[in-house]
Amino acid sequence: MKVNFVKYIFIIIVISLIGFAVYFIYNNVGTNNKNKVEETIQTVQYSKEITIGVSKYDNINPIVTNNKEIINISKLIFEPLISLDEEYKKELCLAKEFAKINSSSYLIKINNDIKWSDGTNLKVEDVEFTINKLKDGNNIYSSNVSEVSQVQLIDDSTIRIDLNKENDYFEDNLVFPILQKSNYINGDLSKNNGIINGTGMYKIVSIDNNKIVLEKNYNWREKDKISKIEKINILLFSDMGELYNSFKIGNIDIIHTSNINYQEYIGTLGYKVKEYKGRELDFLSLNCENEILSQKEVRKAIGFAIDKSNIIQEVYNNKYYISNGVLDYGTYLYKKENVSLGFNNEQSKRILSEAGWLYKNNKWQKKNSFGVTKDLSFNLIVQTNNEKRMQVAELIKEQLKQIGIEISIKKVNDTQYKDYLQNKNYDIILTGINNGFSRDLEYFYGENNLAKYNNTKVKDIINEVKKISDDKLVCEKYNTLFDIIQDDMPYITLYRNKNMLILNQKVSGEISPNNNYLFYNFWTWCKQ
Repeated sequence: MKVNFVKYIFIIIVISLIGFAVYFIYNNVGTNNKNKVEETIQTVQYSKEITIGVSKYDNINPIVTNNKEIINISKLIFEPLISLDEEYKKELCLAKEFAKINSSSYLIKINNDIKWSDGTNLKVEDVEFTINKLKDGNNIYSSNVSEVSQVQLIDDSTIRIDLNKENDYFEDNLVFPILQKSNYINGDLSKNNGIINGTGMYKIVSIDNNKIVLEKNYNWREKDKISKIEKINILLFSDMGELYNSFKIGNIDIIHTSNINYQEYIGTLGYKVKEYKGRELDFLSLNCENEILSQKEVRKAIGFAIDKSNIIQEVYNNKYYISNGVLDYGTYLYKKENVSLGFNNEQSKRILSEAGWLYKNNKWQKKNSFGVTKDLSFNLIVQTNNEKRMQVAELIKEQLKQIGIEISIKKVNDTQYKDYLQNKNYDIILTGINNGFSRDLEYFYGENNLAKYNNTKVKDIINEVKKISDDKLVCEKYNTLFDIIQDDMPYITLYRNKNMLILNQKVSGEISPNNNYLFYNFWTWCKQ
C-alpha cells in the first residue's frame, strides 16, 4: 500500500509539472502573438496629407472661378448661410436663424461666434458684401440672389433681405459661399490682402502655378470633428490628360469626373469609385392639350413601351442611370417606392385596349367625339446638334413602332428648338434640365408648365408645401404628389448622368458624395 501511495504522489507531481510547462509555453506564445498584433497595429500609419487633382485652374475664389472642380473643393474652405446634407435637407450653417416676415422679405441671424481662418469673427457686413458682389457679377451663384432688391443691416447679427418679387423658396438659394469683406482692397475681388480666408474645415496656406496647399483650420466651428488629414495638396494641370496620367502613377489620390469613358485613361485596376446620380436629366414632355395625348391612358401606354435600359445600353454604354422621376437624384423628397413599373409592352397594349383603342393594320385606331378615326401618330422634336439625343429619338421611334405607335422625328436647330419649348407647340419633345436643389416643382407642374399639364390636386400640394417647414410632412405631401404624377405621366423621364469620385485604394472613410458636396464626413477620411 505504501508503494502505491508513493507511486500516486509521483504521478501527480509529473502531471503538475507537465501542466505548468504547457501553461508557461502557451502563455508565452500568446503574449508573443499579442505583442506581434500590437506591433502590427502600431506599424499601420496614416498619412497626414492627401492630394487632389484639378485641370484648367483659374481662381480659388468660389464666386470668381468658372472651374467646376474648384467650386467643389472650395466648399472645404468657404461656407454658406444654409447647407445641404447627403439627402439635400437644409441645415443651418453660418446662419443660426431664418425667418420670413412677409411675402418678399426675410430676416437672417448669423452666428457671430464663428471665426474666419485668421481668427477674426464673422460679421453681417461679410454677408452683405458677398450678396452685393454676387449681384454685380456673372457666376454660378449670381442667380441665387437675382431677385434681391435690398440688403439691410439691422444689428450686429441680423440682416434683412428684400426681394423684388415673392419667392416661397428663397431660403433654398442661401447655399452660396460667404466671403470676408476685409480680405479685399476697396471691395475689389481681384485685389486681396494676401491669402483669402474662409470659415471652413481647411484654410489656404499657399498658391503657386502648380499647386495650392490647404491646411486644417483650427478656428473651424466644428471642434469635435477632428480630421486625420492635416494637409490637402491640390495639384494643377493644364488638361485632364495630364491629370489622368498623374493619377495612374500614384501622384494623385482623388479625382472627380463626369466623363463616363474615364477607364480609357486610367484603366480598371488600382482604385475605387464612388458613383452618384448627376443633375443632368433628359425626359420627354408630352403635350397634355393635344387631342390624343390629353388622354392619360395614351401617355401611360407610351411610357410603358419605352425601354430605358435599352436606350442607356445602346447610346450610353450602360454608363447612365435610368430615371423614373424629376427628383430621383438622391433627395429625401423622392422615395424608391415612387417608381414606374418599367418597360412592359403587354401592359402598354392592355392600357390602350381598355381605353377603347383598336389595333388594326399594325396601328391603333379610335374614333373621336366627332366620329373621326384617329391613329396613334405623333411628332417628336429633337435638336440636330445633340448627337446623343438624336440617337435616343431614333430608338424611341423604333420601340414605339413595335406596339403600333407611329413617331415622326422632327429635327430642328437650336433657334427652332427654343421656339418649340417657349411656345409649347409640339406633340412630344425630347429635352432636358439641370436639376436644382430646391423643392420647387412649378417648372414641371405649376402654371404654364412645359407639358401644359393641369391637375388641381397637384397644384394644391405645390401650394401647401410652400407653407410647411417640417421635412417629414413635406415628404408625405410629395409622396402623394408623385403617386398622382406617376398615374398621369405628363413627362416620361428617361435617364440622368453619372458622376464619379475616383480614389486611390488607400483612401478610406465615410465617403458619400452628391451633387452638392463631395466631402461629407471628410473628418473620417484617411489614407494609409
